[in-house]
Amino acid sequence: MSRKITFNLVLHNNICICLSFLGPPEMPRQITEIKEFLMTARRKDAKSVKIKKNSDNVKFKVRCSKYLYTLVIQDKEKAEKLKQSLPPGLQVKELK
Repeated sequence: MSRKITFNLVLHNNICICLSFLGPPEMPRQITEIKEFLMTARRKDAKSVKIKKNSDNVKFKVRCSKYLYTLVIQDKEKAEKLKQSLPPGLQVKELK
């Protein structure tokens, strides 16, 4: 959960300055089930999917409004099927 921190500074002559900032960004959320990842990718607030292919796994990262959700798949064939199952309107970017 993000938190907002506010500071009020009072200078001489009754001038008040209010400074506020949000706390540190939240960590990405890891999803372990393919079905749950597909449901997340179909949400209205899902903006894009990044696919990162490594030598031993494939990582799918879907950016939603609040969190970045990550799914790691070891099987390359399942990863290819998942790539074809992504919603057509979603922006897909493959990373090297």
